Amino acid sequence: MVAGPSVSLHHLVPRRFKGREAVTVHRICHDKVHAVLSERELRDRFHTVDRLREQPEIAAFRQWVARKPPEFVDGHHTVDRRR
Repeated sequence: MVAGPSVSLHHLVPRRFKGREAVTVHRICHDKVHAVLSERELRDRFHTVDRLREQPEIAAFRQWVARKPPEFVDGHHTVDRRR
């Protein structure tokens, strides 16, 4: 990962549910997590990095984005932040 606009902090348990622990992730990966999973799903089932990586849509996205350069950003910033 390259520091800068391609990096974001992801709270493993959403702040809405008093989550404090955060990890550094690519911004587009962070967007994908929130597009695919609701905050309740993040709190209840996907509150660790390993669990996130096991989620099928996230795993497929990780394989795709792994072929991109470390500083890759996708040019748009839209997220379906389902709750």
